[in-house]
Amino acid sequence: MLGHSHSAGRRRPLRACAPPSVLALLGAVLLVVLPAGQADAANRSRISALADVSFGAITTFGADLVRSQSICVYSKSPPLDQYRVTASGSGAGGAFELSSGTDMLPYEVQWSAAAGQSTGMSLLANQPLTGQQSTAGADDCSKGPATTASLVVILRSAALTLATSGNYTGTLTLLVAPE
Repeated sequence: MLGHSHSAGRRRPLRACAPPSVLALLGAVLLVVLPAGQADAANRSRISALADVSFGAITTFGADLVRSQSICVYSKSPPLDQYRVTASGSGAGGAFELSSGTDMLPYEVQWSAAAGQSTGMSLLANQPLTGQQSTAGADDCSKGPATTASLVVILRSAALTLATSGNYTGTLTLLVAPE
């Protein structure tokens, strides 16, 4: 998670003459949840084809860094087969933050119910995005499109310019549930 660094309560901006390298990796965790109290096998959701998000060594800080991936989201909840997605990060209270020791780097998460997208609806930590429609024909996307949604992770240049050199890591947890 990207953000600014703190040292004894002070922000330490990066120097333009010798930009440090920031290595950012976001591990992705997925959860598939059935609605509470719902034993009906007709209502279910599944997310697959999700991979870790790596920004590698970052040495240019003047532009936002965007990583997107197309994933498979299946939802069977007649009649509309809609689902909701909830994201939480490994920062305090589920915040979207990468850490390197005590230094934090915030990031943004976006979601699109269509594959192949590099932008989407902004997700707020622990707040469900509802009304998403799946076009998957099977729970592993073996029928119909191979991928049905896009996960987009953004490191904003404003946060990168305040980051201290280091290896930043974090976890993003996605919860998908039928509606």
